[in-house]
Amino acid sequence: MSIAAIETSTEAITAGPTMVESTTIESTVAASAADVAARPSFLPLILDVAVPVGSYYLLKSGFGMSTMAALGWSSVVPAVRTVWSLVKERKANGLAGLILFVNIVGLALSLVAGDPRLMLAKDSGVSSAIGIGILVSVRLGRPMMTAGMKPFLIKGDAAKSVAWDRLVAASPRFRKAERTFSLVWGVALLGECVLRAVGAYTLPIDTMVWLGTVVMVAAIVLAMLVSGRLAVVPMEKMLEAELAEQAAEQAR
Repeated sequence: MSIAAIETSTEAITAGPTMVESTTIESTVAASAADVAARPSFLPLILDVAVPVGSYYLLKSGFGMSTMAALGWSSVVPAVRTVWSLVKERKANGLAGLILFVNIVGLALSLVAGDPRLMLAKDSGVSSAIGIGILVSVRLGRPMMTAGMKPFLIKGDAAKSVAWDRLVAASPRFRKAERTFSLVWGVALLGECVLRAVGAYTLPIDTMVWLGTVVMVAAIVLAMLVSGRLAVVPMEKMLEAELAEQAAEQAR
């Protein structure tokens, strides 16, 4: 064997692990990037709903601000998000716009004072505004509650995300279940609004102070159970069937 051949072999042996290690690192980085991309982003939901609602209760109960001041300051984030979406993305941000609308309704109702029953009834105005907004989104073909349901169903799985998109495009049954989910929540919130408003004027004030919270919690639990039965469970089954079909197509 010549010296040149020995040197070439030595270089190959030396470079081998380095090349393998480099390839492994690149593969790991690519896989990590793909995994991050596949994870559901809850940031829009946090910014559009959790931040304004949480800041309202924090400012009102934690810092002792008035209802009007708390509503006003908690409206800043949804207002900025709504304007940003209109200017930069050229489309309306449904959730941020709805929360902003709810806060404006709350500010308007907070101007009414002097009647304790009216003050109890006005609390249901928030639920009615959200319920109406959700029902309108269903009517427009853009169910608002999908923003919270989709990440829960796909669980950051890229294949499930693709299956979701395919079903939305090709399955009327899947789209109907998607609309049903938002429809149930819209009806539940409107029903809660009606019950609390009726109770505010027909039941003793002391009773309605605690019963209003019970009605709200009951409406949320009922909406979760009914929407899960009528929409979430069927959609999960359709997603699994679509995944199986995709796997069969790839295996051919």
